[in-house]
Parts: sequence; C-alpha cells; structure tokens
Amino acid sequence: MGFPGLAVARSRALAALDRLVAAGQDVSTPAKARAAADNAAVRSAPTMPAIDRYTGVLYDALGAGSLDADARAWVETHVVIQSALLGFVRASDHIPAYKVSEHTKLPGERMRDLWSEAGAVIDGFALDLRSKAYAALAPVAGAVPVEIVSPEGKALNHWNKAGKGALVRSLAEAAVEVDSADALVRWAASASVPLTGTETGLRLVVQDPRLAPSEPGTAAGPVQDR
Repeated sequence: MGFPGLAVARSRALAALDRLVAAGQDVSTPAKARAAADNAAVRSAPTMPAIDRYTGVLYDALGAGSLDADARAWVETHVVIQSALLGFVRASDHIPAYKVSEHTKLPGERMRDLWSEAGAVIDGFALDLRSKAYAALAPVAGAVPVEIVSPEGKALNHWNKAGKGALVRSLAEAAVEVDSADALVRWAASASVPLTGTETGLRLVVQDPRLAPSEPGTAAGPVQDR
C-alpha cells in the first residue's frame, strides 16, 4: 500500500478492530450483520482498488468504472482517499471491505490519536474535498478546501458530494496537472468550469446537481474522504 509511514497506525487500528470483533458486534439487522462479517474477515478477505471499493454519492458522480484508461490512470496517480481504518490510501491501493467510520469506537484507541499526524504524508498541492469531520481528524497542512454551492450561493448538503465527484471526474478526463490553487482556477476558466478562488479556499458552483457529470450544465471538471 501507499504511504508506508502509516504502517504503525494502521496496525494499531486493525488490532483495535480485532478487539471489537472479539467483543461482539451488533448483528440486529441484515446490514449490521454484513458489516460485522466484513470486519471479522478484514485480514483475509479479497481486496480491490480503493476507488472501486468505496461507494456513495461522490463515487457515483466520479464514476471511476466508466473512465477511459488515461483518465483512470490520472485518478490512480492523483487521488488519495482518507480511511478511518487505514488512514490515507491511494486510489489504486487494494483494500478489503470493512465497516469503520470516524464515529466507530475502537477498543483501546481514539481516532484522533491514530490519525492526527497522518496528514504529514501528503505533500505538495492538495485539493481537499473531505468532509469537515475527516479533515479535522487528520489535518493536511496547506490543503485547499472546496466549497460546493448553488447558483444562488447557497451551500449544498447531499449534492455537495455529487459536485465533488463531478469535479474529480472532469479533472481526470482533462488530465489536469497544476501545482497551486491559482493554476487550478486558471484551468477552470479555460475549461468553463465554475470554480473560483475565495479567501478560505475554492468555490464550485453546481448548476444543477441532479444532472449526471457528463451532461451539459454540470460542474465539469478534484480528493475526497471515505
């Protein structure tokens, strides 16, 4: 896996998950039973690239499985995902299924203690598409946050993630290579992507969050959290 500097923290997290499994997990619903089974098998289960393992609104909008080879290679090279169990992982890192979030109580460990220094493994220009909870869990020095807003300037909740996924997809399809927020804003202007600079980071206007990333009117044209 990438970021070998996180090996000790990962081992601690996995050992704590072993203790959680040994203590017994909630299996009161089919979904909870599946999650418990995944956690119990985490050390021996089949793996797949992280970008294919994770699901949800952001990953649906990104649509990694439908990218062409060049765009997929860009994602594998540029996208980093924050995991509550494994810290930062590359999009191409092969990981098993598991059910651990920033809210999970791991016996003998605190999430903040595990990952508070993990951000040191991220260097260079980083576009930060994580939720506030994950960003607080593992701060990344100098990372530039992106705010997703409606044309009226209102912050979006559910569709916030769709906008971020669409942005990553557009960056991948354009194979964007930039080393600063200013350079990214210049690219956005040239590509008609509604991304602008603010005092605290960047702002992306999502014209119609119900549209798929490839349809006209969506935010064309990135990293996210689990």
